[in-house]
Amino acid sequence: QVQLVESGGGLVQPGGSLRLSCAASGSIFGLYAMGWYRQAPGKQRESVASITSDLGSNYADSVKGRFTISRDDAKNTVYLQMNSLKPEDTAVYYCNIVIRGMLYWGKGTLVTVSS
Repeated sequence: QVQLVESGGGLVQPGGSLRLSCAASGSIFGLYAMGWYRQAPGKQRESVASITSDLGSNYADSVKGRFTISRDDAKNTVYLQMNSLKPEDTAVYYCNIVIRGMLYWGKGTLVTVSS
């Protein structure tokens, strides 16, 4: 079993920055990919960014150039640095991990971008 706990969400003004963290615990070994999704009110969950064990990364077009995903395997943690935040970035942000063919989700952290 794998557990994920997100942190770092909160209220930020447009143009501001936040750094989200997601710590994985449990049976973490071998190769695995991690990612961030978000779900805004009334909308479907969408992929934001992902990162593989060899540090290959992908981003949604809407966040390219503003968000950066990174990972620290010694801590089993993935990060999402979010800069130049916009009101449309407001959502619950979820992290996930794909490990040994299994997908696990965290419970999410709320990011609100508002003046």
